[in-house]
Amino acid sequence: MGIEWIGLDADDTLWHSEGHFTDALQLFCEQVGPYAVPGANLAGHLDAVERRNLAVFGYGVKAFTLSMIEAAVDVTDGHVPGHVIANLVERGKVMLDHPVELLDGVAEIVSDLSRHFQLAVITKGDLVHQERKLTSSGLCEHVHVVEIVSEKDPATYRRILARHRIAVDGFVMVGNAIRSDVLPVLAIGGRAVHIPYEQTWAHEHADHDHDVPTLASIRELPGWIDAHA
Repeated sequence: MGIEWIGLDADDTLWHSEGHFTDALQLFCEQVGPYAVPGANLAGHLDAVERRNLAVFGYGVKAFTLSMIEAAVDVTDGHVPGHVIANLVERGKVMLDHPVELLDGVAEIVSDLSRHFQLAVITKGDLVHQERKLTSSGLCEHVHVVEIVSEKDPATYRRILARHRIAVDGFVMVGNAIRSDVLPVLAIGGRAVHIPYEQTWAHEHADHDHDVPTLASIRELPGWIDAHA
């Protein structure tokens, strides 16, 4: 079967995201560092706390902000000042309120693809925040299905495809994360295209031996689709 449905990841595939977390990490180290116990690995500990909390808080800015607070308490043995916690919370609010910045070519390519294919945005993260970003992105009119999920694994993709009666052999997923956007789709017999972003959270890296199509930008996607549709 030819391609009928194109799945699109959101963060760092349609719009910039990871850079905001990198900036927040820098703020965390600057604010918490002066109060940390000697030898504390601030960035490493925050990453460990964030990964540990995924099963509880999930993904997104709110979860990250809570993990920053927990990590700040940990690395200072509970002596982190209240004003530092307030600054971390404020940074979380700034991230939540940050305007959506589409990646180069996204508006044009998504509009063009929607004329010929059914489009589904499949993304992880906080429901309210992701809905707000999608609404303000200007892409809603071109998207036929939106799925905001807690995890992207084979079972999740199977449920999404079944719910919308999408044939797996007519589906291709496009995203920047090998772990979330590529490997689970290949595992259920679908196709996937990798468009790397300049920064990717280490948690989303994954070793694999698959021959995965990799594009330099979303501007190359229509050409790849035409060659494989």
